[in-house]
Order: sequence, then C-alpha cells, then structure tokens
Amino acid sequence: MDTSPVPRPARSLISRAAPVLAAVALAAACTSTGGGSDPSASRQPGSSSRNQATSHPTTTTRTTAKATPRPVTISFAGDVNFELRTARRLSTDPATVFGVAAAQLRMSDLTMVNLETSISVGGIKYPKEYNFQAPPIALTALKDAGIDIATMANNHAADYGSAGLAQTLAAIKHSPIPVIGIGKDADAAFAPWYSTVRGLRIAIIAADQVRDESTLPDFSAGPNKPGVANAYRPQLLSTVRTARKRADVVIVYLHWGTEYRSCPNAEQPPLADALVKAGATAVVGTHAHVLLGAGWRQDGSYVAYGLSNYLWWMSFGNEQDDNGVLTLSFVPHKVVAAHFAPAHLDAQGVPVPATGATKARIDAEWQRVRRCAGLLAHPPH
Repeated sequence: MDTSPVPRPARSLISRAAPVLAAVALAAACTSTGGGSDPSASRQPGSSSRNQATSHPTTTTRTTAKATPRPVTISFAGDVNFELRTARRLSTDPATVFGVAAAQLRMSDLTMVNLETSISVGGIKYPKEYNFQAPPIALTALKDAGIDIATMANNHAADYGSAGLAQTLAAIKHSPIPVIGIGKDADAAFAPWYSTVRGLRIAIIAADQVRDESTLPDFSAGPNKPGVANAYRPQLLSTVRTARKRADVVIVYLHWGTEYRSCPNAEQPPLADALVKAGATAVVGTHAHVLLGAGWRQDGSYVAYGLSNYLWWMSFGNEQDDNGVLTLSFVPHKVVAAHFAPAHLDAQGVPVPATGATKARIDAEWQRVRRCAGLLAHPPH
C-alpha cells in the first residue's frame, strides 16, 4: 500500500550570524548523527530567492557582510502531502500548516522536502490505488514553513494524469520556491538547482527510482515529454558529473526504497555508489514510509536512505509516524557533521519535535537502521 505567494520578508543572515556560527561549529566538532549539536539559530521566513527549476540551471546567491569559513547547513525532511487532515490545515491557513515543526525547518541555511502530490485542482484521477492532489497554495505553505526547495520526482506527482501534470508545471512556474525533479521535458526534470551560500557553490538534483504502476512507465520525462526525472536513465549520472564541475557540493535527493522496509533494498546501494562515483557529495531519499539508515560511507560521502513521512495525511500508530529533520554541515566536497532531530506525527499530521521517551525511542531506531545500511556514525578518518 502506498500511504504514501505571498512573498515574506527576507530573512537576515547578518543578524543571526553569531548564533549560527556557534551552533554549527559545535556540530562540526561533534560530527554526530544521533545526538550531536543541533544548528539552532532560528532564521526568519522568506530567505530564498524566487527561483524555478527550468531546462536551464538556475542560481540563487546569498551573501553576508563578511564571508566566513564555517560550514553551510542544509536540512532535509521526508514526504509531504495535503490530503484529509493536512488538506484541512492547508485550507484553514497556509501560513501555519506545519505548526510547531516550522521552527525546526528554519534553523539551517537551506531546507528541502519531498512534495508528494499533484499540484492541481479537479480533473480525473489516474488509475492507481492512491491519488494525492493539492492546490497551488501548497507551494506557498512550504515557503511559509521555512522550506527553500522541494522535489516532485516521486510516484504521486502525476496522480491526476496529463491534465494534472500540465496544471502542476504551470503552478511551478509561479512557485515562491524552486521545485525540481519534474519538468516539461527530461532536460527540465533533471536540471540541477544551483545556489551559492557564503561562497559555497551547491547543486541539488532530484530523481525517482520507485517502480510503481504508473508514474515511471507513463510519466517519465523524455526529450519532448513532460514528467519526472527517472533515476534509471543515464541522464541522472551525466547530470551529476556536469554539476560536479560547477559546484563544490552536489546533493541528489531520490524517491527510492521499498515501502515499510527499514533496510535498503537491492537497488539502493548500487545507485548510491554510482552517484558518489559520478561526483555526489551526499545522497538523500524518501518513499518507504519508515526511517532508513543514514551515515557516512568509507569514502567519506554521506547517504541517507530514508526520512519517512513528514507532514502526512494519515497516522498508523507505528513506526510510520516516526520521522525527523536531518541537518548536514557542508564544506567543499564533503559533509563534516550531521544531526538528526526526531519528530512524531500528531493527530493533525504535524511532525512534532520529539522529547523524552519518544525522542529516546526514535533516536535508538535511527541508530539501529544505520547498522543494516552499513554506514558510519562519524566521518571516516
């Protein structure tokens, strides 16, 4: 079962430079993926430049009064959609859909999620078991929560067929944040999003590796065909190689894995290996609805196999309700620190930061799934 703009004031990087510097420096010293230091200087909403994914790579530049050598922090959360309870939150007030989770999402220099839905209104459901749909205001809700970029390379982006996909691409053109992994053709779908943060050149690419009943067979982007970036196509690796020549850090966000399976499937490690060899600094992913292992490989690259459901339409009373925000600290060509902040879905579908026994349980789960992924808790020497 697949359970699967209003512009805001620009946030000031100068005003929060000191607290972020202290927090990230501590995180780099701890280099922990479980209970390490959390980059915790809160940013204000609206920091990202308006920037859409197109067939031509795009660039956003952030500057401060004085460049510093401290690492750049990028946070990643998992699957987001707007059905039933989360749809009700969206219709009530887009600015507060993420509730208490928004504070965590605003802590880093950049934050990214997977938006798992068609951005459309009305239309006909494509024949499949589950269909997710949300109006264009959903993109504003992401921005209001402090999210800077979203991927739609997933198995629900075309849930309302070709007409819904056309609406989705039209909405992305006017999105207050960039949306990648989907486009009017393959070049647009695979196009990296480029950003420069305090001198660090970053490229982010997205693709879908889920063999579902309709999305990859019917809606993989082609030379003259709209759709999602298909991770099985050679263009993914060639895009990573090209991005590596231009950027100091290359991140690939994938939709992959097997639902409800907390260890990587047979296809995930080989793809991660190929991406790293092509030049990826970090590989991050979602889809399985549970947490999967995350950590460093022996070659120093970082892989997070699965971040679970994040803002989600339904709870199940089990590990599918466990999730969190993974924050990675980057310097040129490597991840120097990682911090995972556990969260748990509440009755409204909001990922509430975990405390007490719940936090301890999810932290233990995070450590356990790393072992079956064969990853390291700290960077290799």
